[in-house]
Amino acid sequence: MAHEYVEATCSAKTALLSDIDELPVVHLGDFTLTLELNEMSDRTKEVARDELRETAENVGPAVDRLRELLAEDKDLVVPLDNDAWLVRFLRPCKYYPESAYEQIKNYYSFKEKHSAVYRDLLPSKERNVFESNILTVCPNRDQLGRRILVLELGKKWNHKKVTLDEVFKGCVLFLEAAMLEPETQVCGAVVIFDMEGLSMQQVWQFTPPFAKRIVDWLQDSVPLRVKNIHIINQPYIFNMVFALFKPFLREKLRNRIIFHGNDRDSLHSYMSPKCLPDVYGGSVAMPRISGMQWFELLNKCDKEYKAINTYGMKKSLESADDSKKGKKK
Repeated sequence: MAHEYVEATCSAKTALLSDIDELPVVHLGDFTLTLELNEMSDRTKEVARDELRETAENVGPAVDRLRELLAEDKDLVVPLDNDAWLVRFLRPCKYYPESAYEQIKNYYSFKEKHSAVYRDLLPSKERNVFESNILTVCPNRDQLGRRILVLELGKKWNHKKVTLDEVFKGCVLFLEAAMLEPETQVCGAVVIFDMEGLSMQQVWQFTPPFAKRIVDWLQDSVPLRVKNIHIINQPYIFNMVFALFKPFLREKLRNRIIFHGNDRDSLHSYMSPKCLPDVYGGSVAMPRISGMQWFELLNKCDKEYKAINTYGMKKSLESADDSKKGKKK
């Protein structure tokens, strides 16, 4: 029975909460961009077994126990019958169901606390941040199979046109998509913050409440293995930004933030040049994906994001429904 659970989690059909007929695809010359919901590679299966305790003996009982815990919680509305959804939270918690249950509660509590950001969050409504082309995910993975998210919050960021809240929403949309991918659930993701050209006016956009929100999100709320955060091309004034974040960082995340400046050898000691574009001293042959190309793909997944938004804290969902009914009247 447990073995059947493992196989089920690898199926694209079971990974989604909506009934999207087919996965969206964006063609870029000879390269095809899509969400990778296919079965994991053999190497990733080994990582899942060795690092996450993903074995036939562990998976089935963990899924069953997590389902029991959630069924007993009357404050949550979740897709109990979707095994792949349950595995999304079990994998980063190494198949300890009690830890996964706490992760799910944190995930939805954070959404409730920041409902102004999360309410009706859909790719189709966030065109502006993608159009600005400051946020993208590389089409390839790094040498360890991890997704690579790149944020350019220096000279490319017009803070008068794109707010930090919009940047945050864009990151949430990307990570929700990453959470669908079995390969990413196991291998995780890395983030590159390219701060080249950061100005003092941009520094002033950052506030302690925003810094706390980001840190709380990464440390306690995202059911995804964020393995490293690389800060590159940062000018001296970036220290003022980091000073806002530092008080909220616990040791585990603080140790995963690496400052490289303009030292490409330092970056390459963590990320192989074969996985990076030439602008970062790499040699990857794949095309760089623009923000609007990602928007085109994620926009086709609106139905899935709508399904994601139907789950959460029961009181929050009921309040949102009442609000919508009131507007219709």
